[in-house]
Amino acid sequence: MTEPRTVGRVGREVPQGHEGSPSSRDGTPAAGGRARAAHGLDASRVSWSAGSQLILDGVDCTAPPGAVSGLLGPNGSGKSTLLRAIAATQVPDAGEVRFDGEDLLRMPRRRRARRLALVEQDASTDLPVSVLDAVLLGRIPHRSLLAGDTDADRAMAHEALVRAGVEELAERSLATLSGGERQRVHMARALAQDPALLLLDEPTNHLDIAAQLAAMTVLRKLAADGVTVLAALHDLNLAAASCDHVVVLSGGRVVAAGDVRDVLVPDVIEPVYGVRCDVLAHPRTGRPVLVFGD
Repeated sequence: MTEPRTVGRVGREVPQGHEGSPSSRDGTPAAGGRARAAHGLDASRVSWSAGSQLILDGVDCTAPPGAVSGLLGPNGSGKSTLLRAIAATQVPDAGEVRFDGEDLLRMPRRRRARRLALVEQDASTDLPVSVLDAVLLGRIPHRSLLAGDTDADRAMAHEALVRAGVEELAERSLATLSGGERQRVHMARALAQDPALLLLDEPTNHLDIAAQLAAMTVLRKLAADGVTVLAALHDLNLAAASCDHVVVLSGGRVVAAGDVRDVLVPDVIEPVYGVRCDVLAHPRTGRPVLVFGD
C-alpha cells in the first residue's frame, strides 16, 4: 500500500497566513467567543465497504482546530462516505474518529449532535415545512425531548438565517426553494445547531459565484470563532482561496494532506485528476491559483 504524501504544516498547529485566521492555539476562547477545541478532528484507519467494493481504505484524516479544512478528490474518491463516517451516520467497518480527544463513534447520539453538525449534499424535502421551522430543527439536540422552541432557540435560528444570507426566506415553504436556496437553508440549520465541529458535503453546490464566496466567508468566520470546519469541495480554486489545510483522496485513500500551499501543486493534482496543472500566485493574497490544460 502506497504511503500518503504528508506535506506542509500538518497536525495540531492552526495554519497561518490567511487574514482572519484565529491566533490562539491553546483552547482558549477566540475573538468572537467560542472555546476552541484543543485537538481538532483526528480520524484514523477508517475503512468502509459497500458489499465487495472497498470505498474507504484505511483513511487517516485530520482537521486542525479553529481552521477551514478542505476534503478534495475526484468523483468516487470517498469524500461523502468519509464525512458520513466521521458523523457516524454511516458507521465505518473499522477505524477510530476522535474530536478534541473524544471518541465520536462511541458517543451517545444526542451528545454527538451537540458537538457536530453535518450538511449533506443535495438535501431536500417535500414536507410542507417553513424555512424557519427547518432551521429550528438544529436546536433539537439542545433542549429536552418534550420541550418546544424557546425564545433563545428562535433568536439563534434567526441569527443563523442572517449569517447564511436567507433571512428573507424565513416564511417560505422549504419545498418551494431552488437548490441553491435549500443549500443555504441547510447551512443555516447547521449554524443554529451551534456545533464545535462542522462537516459539509459540497456546501457551494448549486450556488452562484457570489453565494459561493459568501458561504466560504461564513466558514472562515466560524473558524475564527473556534469551530473546526471540514468541507468536501469540487472547486480546487475555491479551496485554494478559502482553506488553510486540505486532504486529498483518490480511490478511497489519502494521497496528500497538509497546508494548502504545499498540497495544491502539480505533483499532487496531475496524477489524481488526470489533467495538466500550473500553479500561479494570486496578485493580492499570494494564495495559489490553479490553471488547467495545455
